[in-house]
Amino acid sequence: MSKVGFVSLGCPKALVDSERILTQLRVDGYDIVNSYDGADVVVVNTCGFIDSARDESLVAIGEAINENGKVIVTGCLGVYEDQIRAAHPGVLSVTGPQQYEQVVAAVHQHAPKPAHDPYTDLVPEQGIKLTPRHYAYLKISEGCNHKCSFCIIPSMRGRLVSRAIDDVMREAEALARSGVKELLVISQDTSAYGSDIKYQSGDWHGQAYDSSFMDLCRALGELGIWVRLHYVYPYPHVDKIIPLMNEGKLLPYLDVPFQHGSPRILKLMRRPAAAEDTLQRINAWREICPDITIRSTFIVGFPGESEEDFDELLGFLDEAQLDRVGCFKYSNVDGARANELPDAVAEKVKEARWQRFMEKQNQISAQKLENKVGKTLEVLIDEINENEAIGRSHADAPEIDGQVIIENTDGLKPGDQVKVLIEASGDYDLWGKVVA
Repeated sequence: MSKVGFVSLGCPKALVDSERILTQLRVDGYDIVNSYDGADVVVVNTCGFIDSARDESLVAIGEAINENGKVIVTGCLGVYEDQIRAAHPGVLSVTGPQQYEQVVAAVHQHAPKPAHDPYTDLVPEQGIKLTPRHYAYLKISEGCNHKCSFCIIPSMRGRLVSRAIDDVMREAEALARSGVKELLVISQDTSAYGSDIKYQSGDWHGQAYDSSFMDLCRALGELGIWVRLHYVYPYPHVDKIIPLMNEGKLLPYLDVPFQHGSPRILKLMRRPAAAEDTLQRINAWREICPDITIRSTFIVGFPGESEEDFDELLGFLDEAQLDRVGCFKYSNVDGARANELPDAVAEKVKEARWQRFMEKQNQISAQKLENKVGKTLEVLIDEINENEAIGRSHADAPEIDGQVIIENTDGLKPGDQVKVLIEASGDYDLWGKVVA
């Protein structure tokens, strides 16, 4: 069993941070020891509030390095990483206060995580999940650096904080080993992953990967299970992962919150991409991966939205030909900058525009589904009812997209992956029979 030494300095808040880190390490199977020589790695939770506390922390780090040699530093002094590394260049990792996941990830990296024992461990290797056994959500970061005028996520959850790629991949691999057939990658801004930690390098199965969107997709694509990407902003570097979809490494599915089709409204929303660039990008994606499914969300009735702006949005739908779309009527959110914008749109107008929007998109979506009749699709079974099985194809995320309804349920169970011949379509769903 791997052993971790721990030095906790500073105030009661720092003590609680230490308790949280130690609790997670114990859950992960590590033995906590009170000596340097018996530890595989030592964590020093520092204090940096006043000069004397900083000095004490630097002395404690030096002592741990001299006595053990493998030291991970966290806590308040961690915000002065340059100062720490100048005094002690041999430290393995430096993080600031309340960065529990990063500390645990550093321990995992430098002291191998003990093997999971299903007979003695209180928590399963993949953690406690509220989703069905065959799919799971994989959160790769917290927070967001955008300042969209209708959103308060940055004020609620803070700026972007990405997990190190080796930490993400350990969780992903544990989920795959536990029987998960589909990973749904989530964050507030998936395509910005790693930018806050300067795309720091990590190791997974002896190979170096950067904590970047591209390398994360490459690594996840090696797991051999469905990988579905959500909340992807249409940055230029997203183009680079489309070939992985065409090769079958990732599901050919992108969830991209476009929000509007009028450049003027997008500017008022403070969105990071222009509509005309987005249309070009969509066309480029389809050239590389013709089977790609693109889902998005939009807002109608945003303050200042004119009839001309709304017509531009409908024109965007015509050109983009998106597969799956959700639409919301704008409403004020406490603390959002958009609340202060002039020319609020009347509720009756919002409702009328929403109806027109949905009518147009339903026609597009229905035609997209009708084009699948006669084709054979791979389907992941979610549930079995009395007379039918409910599943999803590559084009369907759970809870938000359509379903594939199958009549011949003999021998099927949730989590099965089967080939289904599509025989009929509706506005949202497909119907078919198992053929293999």
